[in-house]
Amino acid sequence: MASKEIEKEIPTYITLYKDGTVERPRQTPYAPPSLDENPHVSSKDIIISQNPSISARLYLPKPLPTQPQKLPILVYFHGGGFFFESAFSQLYHNYFNTFVSRVPVLVVSVEYRLAPEHSLPAAYDDCFAALQWVASHSSNNISEPWLIDYGDFSRIFIGGDSAGGNIVHNVAMRAGSEALVDGGNVKLLGAIYVHPYFYSSYAIGSESASEHEKSLGYIVWDFVYPNAPGGIDNPAVNPLAPGAPSLATLGCSKILVCVAGIDSIRDRGVWYYDAVNESGWHGKSEIFEEEGEDHVYHIFHPETEKAKKITDRMASFILH
Repeated sequence: MASKEIEKEIPTYITLYKDGTVERPRQTPYAPPSLDENPHVSSKDIIISQNPSISARLYLPKPLPTQPQKLPILVYFHGGGFFFESAFSQLYHNYFNTFVSRVPVLVVSVEYRLAPEHSLPAAYDDCFAALQWVASHSSNNISEPWLIDYGDFSRIFIGGDSAGGNIVHNVAMRAGSEALVDGGNVKLLGAIYVHPYFYSSYAIGSESASEHEKSLGYIVWDFVYPNAPGGIDNPAVNPLAPGAPSLATLGCSKILVCVAGIDSIRDRGVWYYDAVNESGWHGKSEIFEEEGEDHVYHIFHPETEKAKKITDRMASFILH
């Protein structure tokens, strides 16, 4: 049998064949939600939209808060380069079971559409729609009792790692120009960028100028958003590109940027943090660095002491 022809690929990460099939060798297996099995956390899956297809896994800590005390809401966007991983994967399910057992927060982990079947900006649109859906529960009993019964809509946060950290930026910028809901006591309080993916046509910091166009950051963007106006200097991935909207318009009142010392995109997180501070934005900014650690170390090993350290920093940011 003849081997299938490859349309394009990022070796060891993803292959798109000319017949339209896709292989994602690094994808971790599906994990079911655990409504009753976990002693510290309940989780369940919900549908946000049928067209486009957007869903989420919700996490609630046990024991539940007593009324009228309610929980901050964290709307989370998983990593995976915009083209693999899932809110329903073993990797993220394990992570949030650990996270929510330490942090009293209601998590909405969003399952957005992936490239190459759905090129960007599909993921941006899906994640903003998910945030709007969450916020809409503040004034209407839309569909999800966990949000209505336990969510504090004056304390909504968005967060994400890697590509999800990039989505956080794009959703926060959009929230600065579009109301989430009409009226109500809804507030997008903060944004958490964990090892966020940003890039540009020029190297910064420790990046190699001579190898820049061959780097994974460059290759991923071309794969997931091949028709991006401006290419790698599209404002969605290069917030400092010519003509990009001002970072002063970020639609939240505080941010936390987390970087890892030996992460290849560590300098991009610092670059973004500095750019926000220099933009005239009036919010409060924090940066957290874990030296000697690589990209999303806490997602892969959520039980380690260093993972607990970043979790506790995120908890402090959300709760205080």
